[in-house]
Amino acid sequence: MTETKIVILGAGYAGLMALKILQGKAKKANLAITLVDRNDYHTEATDLHEIAAGSRQLDDISYKITDVLTPSTKFIQDSVVKVDKSTKTIELAEHANLEYDYVIIALGFVSESFGIPGVLENTLKMDDVNTAEAIHQHILAKMVDYKTSQKESNLTIAVCGAGFTGLELLGALAEEKGKYAELAGVAENNIRILVVDGSPRPFGMFPSSLAAKGTKILTDGDVKLLMGKGIESIEPDVIHYKDRKTAEVGTVHAGTIIWTTGVSGSPIMAASGYTAKRNRVVVTDELRDPEDEHVFIIGDLSAVFDSASDNGAFFPTTAQIALAQGHNAAKNILADLAGKPAHKFNFKSLGMVCSLGNTHAVGIVGDKDINVSGFPASALKKIIMNKSLIETGGLKALLTKGRFDLYH
Repeated sequence: MTETKIVILGAGYAGLMALKILQGKAKKANLAITLVDRNDYHTEATDLHEIAAGSRQLDDISYKITDVLTPSTKFIQDSVVKVDKSTKTIELAEHANLEYDYVIIALGFVSESFGIPGVLENTLKMDDVNTAEAIHQHILAKMVDYKTSQKESNLTIAVCGAGFTGLELLGALAEEKGKYAELAGVAENNIRILVVDGSPRPFGMFPSSLAAKGTKILTDGDVKLLMGKGIESIEPDVIHYKDRKTAEVGTVHAGTIIWTTGVSGSPIMAASGYTAKRNRVVVTDELRDPEDEHVFIIGDLSAVFDSASDNGAFFPTTAQIALAQGHNAAKNILADLAGKPAHKFNFKSLGMVCSLGNTHAVGIVGDKDINVSGFPASALKKIIMNKSLIETGGLKALLTKGRFDLYH
């Protein structure tokens, strides 16, 4: 019996969940699985803000990909160049082309500049572990430099974008202010942390009562919120903005400028001939490429209509949804091979929690939208992280990387 060649591109949340399901049926279904990723480790991407702030290290939020492989899977550490659907092959940067019967494309995201002048040249992105670590090292260097240069802007850390990622980063940065101040040789209140965003208020993904609690947590940590300020351009150490209501212009001088305004799917999609907006392909309700049923596109690369929403919006790109998509895509490949009907992607959110440092958070739980804040929300966030670890990495990943400091 001929083996079915399945290639998974990307070892993020979506890719590893698909791998887990397929490996469980590999022997019975006669599958030959190949996993491709540019790194030899999986990173819990939802924790990157802690790397950037310096509250955690790479080893704390990652584990070796080989830890989750079975004999049915071959791992190739390489970068993907493009997917050629016409020949059912995948071009890699340093290895021979791969052939596939089915391919799952789960290559993740890159930061989106939205064409704003100076963003690419003058800001720090937080796309992966390397860029998150670069942010941390940049902050430390600015603090050390202040001792000799006395350059005031070195003491200011500005985050561009008050979305989920930006808010979590702000909370983590505020918690580390004491360490930054010690390096700079100044009092903690001399370290300025702020955010610039065009939205009228932060925590727009939450109801106003919960948003107020999240806002208070940040302002109690001396985080300055410049809301309703559209970013016009960025120069070295300078953010230029315009007030969305009054059109009044202003500037922020900051030695560290971090860009978290939004993301696009991997540029590999464009290289592979897709013309999707921001490299997010509108897939079928089975998560397939509309033009090729042997190609599944999931995670940050997929745009999936939420049929339950009032305006037919797309599902957001979250780890929770990526895990569900990985599960669904794998199940549909197995259904195809068994000659059974495919499964439509249906997603029911378990809620969302925004951490604001190690011991503070706000969130919504379950389909009844129960609001949580303070310690309960912080503990819940860590439980969610542990759930993700065991789903993709198994018991070993949970025991070695899990967050069990619920009371600290």
